Amino acid sequence: MSEKIFLIVGAGPGISLNTARKFGKEGFKVALISRSMESLQKYENELKTEGIEAKGFPGDASSEESIKTAIDAVIKMYGKIDVLLYNAASGKPGKPTSLSADQIVEDFKISVAGALTSVKEVIPYMQNGTILLTGGGLALHPYADYASLAIGKAGIRNLAYSLHQELSPKGIYVGTLTVKGFVQEGTYFSPENIANAFYSMYENQTEAEIIFEEK
Repeated sequence: MSEKIFLIVGAGPGISLNTARKFGKEGFKVALISRSMESLQKYENELKTEGIEAKGFPGDASSEESIKTAIDAVIKMYGKIDVLLYNAASGKPGKPTSLSADQIVEDFKISVAGALTSVKEVIPYMQNGTILLTGGGLALHPYADYASLAIGKAGIRNLAYSLHQELSPKGIYVGTLTVKGFVQEGTYFSPENIANAFYSMYENQTEAEIIFEEK
């Protein structure tokens, strides 16, 4: 099969949709996983109007079984995955002492554990594949009011480095893009610029972490 398959877990309107558009324009078929079937159909239609073949699969990043089922459906349709982007994250606002342990654990499931589940599910169907993880500046500079999200971003960064070490010898590139700013249209941190950075990571396949920041 010469077609290339790009899978996004945690599809949304910003970074993931723009990254789907970028990879789609480079010849990839796009598979999208999100909780909302309504949103998925909207993204499918939007990408199709631009000549990009896209298909949505319902799945919940907080549930191991749900992610496995969704990825299994993707594999049944396409037979392989060339690039995985994990873009799901969760963080209940609040300072550390205002959060319960259960709230931290629930957010961590989405921000980190879901990424590991997704990676483990796609690896058997990857040959010289690429795994991209959306990171954030909170991993480097935590902010008390977003303690849970910061813990998640620190976790995904740590996971990226560990996976990079483990999977590089097997021909699979793993990298995280640490976005050190607020994602906003019309700025350096626009979803389109971030999408282009992800594509550069796919092309270059060198560092475990690329810091995306305004010089």
